[in-house]
Amino acid sequence: MLSNIKTISLNGLEGYIINVQVDVSRGMPSWEIVGLPGTSIKESKERVKTAIKNSEFEILSRKIVVNLAPANIRKEGSFLDLPIAVGMLISSGLIKKVDIADFAFIGELSLNGEINHIKGVLPMCFEAKKLGIKNIILPMKNLKEVSFIDGINLYGASNLKEVANFLNYGEVLTKSKKEIFVCNEKFNVDFCEVKGQENAKRALEIACAGGHNVIMCGSPGVGKTMLAKRIPTILPKLSFEESLEVTKIHSLAGMLSEENPIIIERQFRMPHHTISIPSFIGGGRIPMPGEISLAHYGVLFMDEFTEFDKRILEILRIPIEDEKITLNRVANSITYPSKFMLVASMNPCPCGYLNSSVKECKCSEKEIEKYRAKISGPMLDRIDIEIEVPNVDYNDLNNKVEEKSETIRYRVEKARKIQLERYKNDSIYFNAQLTPKLLEKYCSLNNESKLILERAYKTFNLSTRSYSKILKVARTIADLNGNKNIQLKDVMEAIKMNTAIKK
Repeated sequence: MLSNIKTISLNGLEGYIINVQVDVSRGMPSWEIVGLPGTSIKESKERVKTAIKNSEFEILSRKIVVNLAPANIRKEGSFLDLPIAVGMLISSGLIKKVDIADFAFIGELSLNGEINHIKGVLPMCFEAKKLGIKNIILPMKNLKEVSFIDGINLYGASNLKEVANFLNYGEVLTKSKKEIFVCNEKFNVDFCEVKGQENAKRALEIACAGGHNVIMCGSPGVGKTMLAKRIPTILPKLSFEESLEVTKIHSLAGMLSEENPIIIERQFRMPHHTISIPSFIGGGRIPMPGEISLAHYGVLFMDEFTEFDKRILEILRIPIEDEKITLNRVANSITYPSKFMLVASMNPCPCGYLNSSVKECKCSEKEIEKYRAKISGPMLDRIDIEIEVPNVDYNDLNNKVEEKSETIRYRVEKARKIQLERYKNDSIYFNAQLTPKLLEKYCSLNNESKLILERAYKTFNLSTRSYSKILKVARTIADLNGNKNIQLKDVMEAIKMNTAIKK
């Protein structure tokens, strides 16, 4: 008997239906899986056969052929165990010929018949809904993860026998209940803990208000990492749609917990400089999102920026511009979103103490030049704001009450609302996304501002991209200052924040 069971597979975050066709017939006992199965699917033969036996079903020795259609796409993952097992039971007559045309099955089987938690269930269910699937049976341990999806029936099952009894006798499975999204962030850090560093705090406020990339340059111990870790506390809260998109990526990477099924805080990712290229941009034998995608709508902090592999720094230019990364394979290509705020930090020289008031620098000019040349001009041009982070004055450590993150976030959100209203018809959301055409429309300057910008352009040998970055930052400063048009002081502050490392 032939059966056809549907399941959902992913190519990046995009889904497609796999028809698991199972044929059980008389003949020499054998079992073949065709349709470009990966190693984990080939191994499912023993898992499925043993799980069926330990679920108190008896399948006679027959010729079994399992086809995974479409057959021209390679399949990977253990989530096909459950649809293969259900197909086997239907084709063997152990499950009645029920109407399951609107059902999809997702799950990995243990040898005792239990259905295990799997990665990527959230994006799978979203894609199934788009593709017209009305009912999904999935692992019970994943049920809470999909509780924010409506418009589709989602059933959790603990073992194979529960699924068979549901299809045979209509026994009730646990159904997902729609949860209400509440963004209750809990941060254990705050900007009020950072003493002094007023210029750096101001620059980070501007960066968050306009979605700009930042690089901080300063000696060891001045507080660069401390400042970076507090950036999520002043970024605008995630919207429900943004939260779901971030959660999909983390679901695919298998990084969601059963207790916290949805991500409500902007992510702060801090990869070490020894990270491999696939771990950074995504990929691997079974493709997974990398750090740049796990930082989606959040912060990607690259400490010791100059120590990263030069290939990584050059690759980074692509997702900064495109807000996505595409991994090209022989058979297909996979795209992951990567709309992050880049925050980098570096020492001013190899020893780290150039212009420091604490320790004398012993580096030669040639060594300093070689050290800074590790960051290419094109890469530096894609970083909107450059900050010099000096040593903190002793008096600032004890005598001053610093602003809380809540206060700074209020100004940031106010500026973001101005931008959302301004760009509501332009398909962008904040100033860092301004295109050359939109720059002309929204970043006009008076004659005095043009003159000072021309002088900076010639003095620092700026590129045309740097010129555009200054205009974008000036537009953000104007929004924070409540100016409808960009003023001279906005331009001067923007120039100062774009040339700190170019000096």
